[in-house]
Amino acid sequence: MIVDLEGTEVSASERDLLLHPEVAGVIFFTRNFVTVEQIQALISDIRFIRPELILCVDQEGGRVQRFKEPLTRLPAVECLRSLYKVEPAKACQASEKLGYLMASEMLALGVDVSFAPVLDIDYGRNSVIGDRAFGCTAEEIVVLAGAYIAGMKRAGMAVTGKHFPGHGYVTLDSHIELPHDERAMECLEQQDLRPFQELCQQLDAIMSAHIIYDQADPYAATFSAYWLQCILRQNLCFEGLVFSDDLNMQAAHIAGSMRDRAVKALEAGCDLLIVCNNRMSSLEVLAALESRSLTVRKSLASLRRAALPDWSGFADSDERLETVEWIKSALPLR
Repeated sequence: MIVDLEGTEVSASERDLLLHPEVAGVIFFTRNFVTVEQIQALISDIRFIRPELILCVDQEGGRVQRFKEPLTRLPAVECLRSLYKVEPAKACQASEKLGYLMASEMLALGVDVSFAPVLDIDYGRNSVIGDRAFGCTAEEIVVLAGAYIAGMKRAGMAVTGKHFPGHGYVTLDSHIELPHDERAMECLEQQDLRPFQELCQQLDAIMSAHIIYDQADPYAATFSAYWLQCILRQNLCFEGLVFSDDLNMQAAHIAGSMRDRAVKALEAGCDLLIVCNNRMSSLEVLAALESRSLTVRKSLASLRRAALPDWSGFADSDERLETVEWIKSALPLR
């Protein structure tokens, strides 16, 4: 399970939480970050408690950037779309540099995984996705997100694509309601699934969506063996890890109690469960979890970079400064 922390330091109760054998990692939020020195101290404390934990964050840019100044304020990837229409090669170069810069800054702090890129199509229907999407078509996303992935890989970061099998068409926000996508499976295959299909061999992990695709399966994707085993594992031949989206999101309530959500997600094919912003829920899931297999435990090492750069050395490096300046000249950095 991936858990969260309440503040800028590890409390005594959180220390006990992190020592639980079923806790696999920590996800950071804006509340956990004040300064570079503070977040590095927090990460150091976590590493001292459990060196093997996977440290994660949502650092996409735009609206979804948990760590801010003095880190680069990254633009939402939507800004790549207009450039792609007039200078596609330059847009791909910019996307690669954005992926590299984001991943390098996170790795320099000691964070293992930023949950990026978003592979959802922006149909202009879902404000939660919106400017987080690389494009309005599968073709745009494959090209631009593919370049972004290459940048993350160049930095040395494992890559997580989300939200499988596609969150862009529904109008509801799965944080607060349960969305239904009523399109035919043929439509999903031709559109939303294509970025995952064409990029999945470059991904180390995938995050599932809390959405019901009515024409395909009666269960939300996170709790669906059809989506996670038949489509993702068998049809797309994906061999990486599968993260659930946060099981505390309102849409996940369709699967029942917190214990039921955890069990159903694991049975459907999730390897790692994210449970945030509700400590009682986290404890309830931990109490219900049985020991996971050694196969899953060993594969977690694929999300860790063996040798991490140091922020003090990377922050003022020529490579970082030149990358920031190049991006500024091509894209609006906010």
